Amino acid sequence: MKNITERDSPYRHLEKMSTLELLQNINREDQKVALAVQAVIPKIEPLVTVIAQKMQVGGRLLYLGAGTSGRLGVLDAAECPPTFGVPSDWVMGIIAGGEAAIRQAQEFAEDSLTQAWADIQAWNADEQDVIIGIAASGTTPYVVNGLKICRQHHITTGCITCNPGAPIVTEADYPIVAVVGPEFVTGSSRMKAGTAQKLILNMISTTVMIRLGRIEDNKMVDMQLTNNKLIERGTRIVANRLNIDHDSARKLLLEYGSVREAIQNKKI
Repeated sequence: MKNITERDSPYRHLEKMSTLELLQNINREDQKVALAVQAVIPKIEPLVTVIAQKMQVGGRLLYLGAGTSGRLGVLDAAECPPTFGVPSDWVMGIIAGGEAAIRQAQEFAEDSLTQAWADIQAWNADEQDVIIGIAASGTTPYVVNGLKICRQHHITTGCITCNPGAPIVTEADYPIVAVVGPEFVTGSSRMKAGTAQKLILNMISTTVMIRLGRIEDNKMVDMQLTNNKLIERGTRIVANRLNIDHDSARKLLLEYGSVREAIQNKKI
């Protein structure tokens, strides 16, 4: 297997480049990411479909990763409740090394062959759920073996990687391989590979939530009203939807505590 994410950068002697040259070259490489993601949309579609189907009958979505990939999964999962108003256990991020690894690398946590399954079991995952392994290289033992054991227990698996033919691909029922090429800084998969993973995670969770009815028109009608900015956003949605003034909309929103509830009850 050729590990593309570890190939030598085509850019040499970065320390000799000007700041402008560095920024321009990084941006030049970043522009390749969206095209790589576009190419795998046909692979993302069936994964989104099965996730939505399972979540409609009580299933959950779990992300499994290590390092940058794990942190991206945790981030996407953490943003689902405030954005879509769903329970915190609908979408969850599992990272090698636990919560401490979100802020600081945990030595050798990603090399464990057994810990991923233990971490998954802690959430009582079963056949109703979908587990997506995230690994830029596609070789991370924690993630690969986690998916392997999931499949042995008939749990649906997907993966997001940037290396075709990587071990993780063979352990995923729904593999997604976004080939972004070598990194600007050799091996620094927090760059293009990380960006590709973030884009795909956004696409998956957002599309699933739309399929589950958590968006109306193009508005976050189920978002949590946890600060003044979001209350103001909710007020605008209610005002526009019901064609009422700002103050009336805010009063209605605060009364019901939900954009959706405010709109539905006013209509009644």
